[in-house]
Parts: sequence; structure tokens; C-alpha cells
Amino acid sequence: MTLPEATLRVSVPDARLAEALGDVAPRVELLRWDMAGPAPRADLDLVVVPYRPGNEHLRHLAGVRTRLVQAQYLGYDGVAEALPPGHVYANARGVHETSTAELALALLLAAQRGIPDFVRAAGPRAPSWYPSLADRRVMVLGQGGVGRAVEARLAPFEVDVVRVARTAREGVHGIAELPTLLPACEVVIVGVPLTEDTVHLVGADFLAALPDGAIVVNVARGRVADTAAMLREARSGRLRFALDVTDPEPLPAGHELFRLPNVLISPHAGGMSTAMLPRVARLVQRQIALLLTGADPVNVVLRS
Repeated sequence: MTLPEATLRVSVPDARLAEALGDVAPRVELLRWDMAGPAPRADLDLVVVPYRPGNEHLRHLAGVRTRLVQAQYLGYDGVAEALPPGHVYANARGVHETSTAELALALLLAAQRGIPDFVRAAGPRAPSWYPSLADRRVMVLGQGGVGRAVEARLAPFEVDVVRVARTAREGVHGIAELPTLLPACEVVIVGVPLTEDTVHLVGADFLAALPDGAIVVNVARGRVADTAAMLREARSGRLRFALDVTDPEPLPAGHELFRLPNVLISPHAGGMSTAMLPRVARLVQRQIALLLTGADPVNVVLRS
């Protein structure tokens, strides 16, 4: 059967996403492309990028004409260097915030209430006192989607939230105020994007300003924190860390951070929950609807 002239060609990387999309509009031709090799067509209106670490697969877009390249990641550090000219790139804002905020609180609660100690004990032990989350002053560093989702989930825990973003506004402190804010914060949850300004934002001076016993939870990007500075504080036992992201990533087997009892590490799993697939599908469905009507797509972050 000859396809209509105005067919929208959409590539998806796997069968799971194709199935989650359900029945697409008659004018949509759904193709499979995992971006591990050449594109199935020279013209693809919408390319959904696989959920795969790194950006090397974007180079397969060279010579392919697209209207939109849709990522399944929220962060887009390194994309500008890998994306061939002539493409419009959208991130996955609205997809991962729910799962990432859940993991941020899971890491924080586990560390606060001694769950790693209980697991390591692997048998009966006397109960011990641990710090509550209630009554802590919690800095939420980053006021994008992840920061807002984290704060929404903190609401029932009876904490005092300190909001920090790049620039100050009503109810939100600016990053320039960190030296005066950090000494009163017992918890810092880091959710800023990785930019030139945020590389090693959580460095030696940042950490030194925190009170003894404070915990830093990083669900942003590994390079936002200085690994050497964290290691010094963790070795001393003065500070605690709960990290979903590290630098390098993954950490080499046997890295000292894995062995320290005051460090809890998850393998960059913030977005990896059952909440992801339906949200990716809804985003792709929305982009399809917009492209079919000639409207501008959402979440555009780069034009190469």
C-alpha cells in the first residue's frame, strides 16, 4: 500500500517503546532504529534516541534529515559535541523527575536511618540511635524539575527546606549565597544540570562549609562533585555521602568510596524505574501530535 504523502516517519529504538506508544495516527510510519548502525531512511521526521550511556550513537545522524531528535535522558552534557549539524534536539524533561526524586529520598532515608549498617551486620545486633530526617535543614540545590520533585516528596517529612538555584529569586537563594547557607544545612540534595559553571561545584570549599555529620546526596551528574574532595571528607568520617552518580562513572572496581561505611552508592539508577517507559511514551506521543500539526516541539535544548 502506498503511504500518504504527508506521512510522519518516526524511528524508535526498541520494541518496548513501540508497544508502549500503542496505536499511532494513520499518518505515522513507525520504524525501528537502535542507532547502532546506519539509519533505515535518509529522511526521518522524529528520531527517538536509545536509552544508552554516552553520545557516540548520535554520530549516526550524519547525513540523515530530521525534524526532531528526541532523547530519553534529561541531561544533555556532551550532546552538542556529538550531534551532527542540522538537527534539533529535545531532552526528556518530565520523564525522569519522578523516579530520580524517589531515589534521592531512598538514598537519604537509608543513610539517615542506618540501613547500610543493618545490611552489613547480616544478623542480630543491638539497636542504635540514628539521625532522623525530621527536623533537619535540607538544602535542595537546583530548582529544575528534579529539585521541585524532590521538594514535593520532602513535604511530609517535617524538614526545613532551603532552596538554591543559579540565580536568586523570591523564596530561592542564589548559588553565590552558598558559603553563608551551607553551615546551617545538615542535608544537601544536589540536582543541578552539568554545565561549565557547575563542574566541581561541590568541591573542597563547599564541603568544608558543611557542619560535622552532614550528608550530601548527588543525583545530578558525577562531575558536579569533586571526587577527591569527597574522598578526603569521607575518609575522615566528618561527612557522609549518598551518590547515584560518580566521577569517573562507573567507579573502578575496588574504588575506596565503595569501602567507606559513610558512603552509599547506587549505579546511576535514578531514572530506571517502571515510571520511565509510560512517561517516555507520553512525551513521544506529544511530539508526534505537535509535528503532525506543524507546531513547534517541546523540550528543545539544542539546534546544531
